[in-house]
Amino acid sequence: MAGRGGRLSAITVIPFRPEHAADFRRLNLDWIERLFKVEAPDLKVLDDPERAVIEPGGMIFFALEGGTVVGTVAMIRCEGGRCELAKMGVAATHQRRGIGEMLGRAGTAWAREHGFRRAFLETNSKLGNAIRLYERLGFRHAPWPHPSDYARGDVYMELDLDPARSL
Repeated sequence: MAGRGGRLSAITVIPFRPEHAADFRRLNLDWIERLFKVEAPDLKVLDDPERAVIEPGGMIFFALEGGTVVGTVAMIRCEGGRCELAKMGVAATHQRRGIGEMLGRAGTAWAREHGFRRAFLETNSKLGNAIRLYERLGFRHAPWPHPSDYARGDVYMELDLDPARSL
């Protein structure tokens, strides 16, 4: 696959493996600590992703270059046929290569395959590149249905996953 900027990349996206849980934590703490403050809801997911995401019926994807994890995203099962796209992070050395988009597409495809009707995400207005990525993935800005669990959460977006509605 030719990456952005003409650099060749051999990125593969794989589903959760327990041996990559530390990479999930590392990649997310990198951007959260750099831009914001780590909050209790972050630690709940990052400290035990298998219990917080996988066991309740969600999924975590990893982007690998060779054997190195360079990106990740979680799809967290929620009530009412919904899931949350959360904890997306790409190593600073690998940004602007389309890896976030690959991860987002893997996550939303997984959600469709597993019968979720809607995906949502919470983000921050300072993250313009991330918001543009979410818009490319089909997410649209929507009113908050509830207060955010995160102090940094000031943007709410949704993606309709029901193929019958998009006809």
